[in-house]
Amino acid sequence: MARLYDKYKNEIRNKLKEELKLKNIMMVPELEKIVINSGVGEATQNIKVLDKVIEELATISGQKPAIRRAKKSIASFRVREGMPVGASVTLRGKRMYEFLDRFISIVIPRIKDFRGLSSRSFDGKGNYTMAIKDQLVFPEIDYNKVDRTKGMQITFVTSATTNEHGLALLKHLGMPFR
Repeated sequence: MARLYDKYKNEIRNKLKEELKLKNIMMVPELEKIVINSGVGEATQNIKVLDKVIEELATISGQKPAIRRAKKSIASFRVREGMPVGASVTLRGKRMYEFLDRFISIVIPRIKDFRGLSSRSFDGKGNYTMAIKDQLVFPEIDYNKVDRTKGMQITFVTSATTNEHGLALLKHLGMPFR
C-alpha cells in the first residue's frame, strides 16, 4: 500500500476527527480522486502536439489519459464541436496516494520561486485546484525531449463539505500552504 495512505488511516484521520470536532470517524474528509488536466489549444491546427501531451501525462501519472473534445464550436478560436482540445487523467486509490506523495516531496520543491500554495483556490465544496506552468518540474519528464513547455491543472477532489475541512485535510497530508 501507499505510504501516505497508511499515514492517513493510522494518524491523520484521528487527528482530523478531533480537530474538526466530528462525532463519527466516517464524517472525516478524505481524498477521493486527483484529476490532472492539460488543455492544448494548438491541437486544432496540429494534432501531433496533443500526442506529445498525452505521452507526458501518461509518464507523469502512470496511466493512459483520456482525450477531451470541444463541447461547442467557437469560430474565433477555430474550434469545431468534437475536435480534440486536451487530455486528462483521473487517479484514484493507490495510484492517487503515490502521485500525491511524489508531488509533495519531489515536485513542489522543484517549482521555481515557490512560496507556498494559495489557500484561496478552493471551490466552496472542499476541492482544491492548482496550476503548474511547465511540465519540467516532474522528474519523469526528459528535458531533452521537450520542445515547448505546457501547463496543466491539478484538482484534488475531497469528500469535505466545506473549504475549511478540505484545507485541514490537505494540510495534514503535507501540502505546503502559505
